[in-house]
Amino acid sequence: MSANRKWVCGAVMLVSAVMAAEIFAQSYPSRPVRMVIPYPAGGGTDITARPIAHRLGEVLGQQFIVENRGGGNGMIGADVVAKSAPDGHTVLVSASSEMTMNVVLFKKMPYDPVRDFHPVTLATTTPALLMSHPSLPVKSVKELIALARSKPGALTYASVGAGTPQHFAGELMKHTLKIDWVHVPYKGAAPALVDLLGGHVPVGFVALLPSIPHVRAGKLRPLAVTSAQRSSALADVPTIAESGLPGFDIMQWFAVWVPAKTPRDIIDRLNGEIVKVVQSPEYKKRMTEAGADAVGSTAEHLGQLQRIEIEKYRKIAALAGITPE
Repeated sequence: MSANRKWVCGAVMLVSAVMAAEIFAQSYPSRPVRMVIPYPAGGGTDITARPIAHRLGEVLGQQFIVENRGGGNGMIGADVVAKSAPDGHTVLVSASSEMTMNVVLFKKMPYDPVRDFHPVTLATTTPALLMSHPSLPVKSVKELIALARSKPGALTYASVGAGTPQHFAGELMKHTLKIDWVHVPYKGAAPALVDLLGGHVPVGFVALLPSIPHVRAGKLRPLAVTSAQRSSALADVPTIAESGLPGFDIMQWFAVWVPAKTPRDIIDRLNGEIVKVVQSPEYKKRMTEAGADAVGSTAEHLGQLQRIEIEKYRKIAALAGITPE
């Protein structure tokens, strides 16, 4: 075979492969898609994901069925997706913990959050909200610190689970400010809020999204947000940095992932459609009202964020004396 003929055959094969990939991507999804949320219904991940699932179903012509698979610090649901077929028909909407912080907290995980997933897009970001039950006699972070110091070991604080940004926020305060309080982890925002509202645990760090309705109703008292900047949703609530701990900045984020080895064409299509949803005025308004910022990013940006956050929480864990279990 001549060199020219070989070149022509190679070019034809390349064009055919590209066309086949484009056809495959355009036919996606070919059946209903499972959108796995590794937490119970009602939390920040759920609030982020459901409008996306609804709109994708309308745009792509197949149902995106939300499946809440809580437990194991988000690892049970994440593992379901990690071990699913890499064809785009099983998607993970995660919080940041199961894709970053769990690496620091657990010696063994059922999946590798970097190796076993491919990023799709960063959907939203939100600070955690430090709150107290109205029966607790504090109205600021400084008063809370003073109370905790006056009763070493007596005060408990709730988080949405061990290894979450909320947990790290509580432990960072504990070890930096020398306060002795006890962590009470819950399996998601909904059960943590139930006990906070009932006064069974007096203080809690919970994502802003599910907390705002209870704050606005006066059922929980906001003390501070964990981000470096105040939240536009609760502009009167100071940051922890403003309240006596300069540089304090811990954010929660929610993102979309697929199993590793999912074809790039599928990832690109999912990214394009989800970013359209996330950056739409309707979605932005809905998230702003819930206390979150809609983002929508490239897959590469999410992957870089994941690697940076893993190193960040390794440093916080070392400072707080948190060791892998």
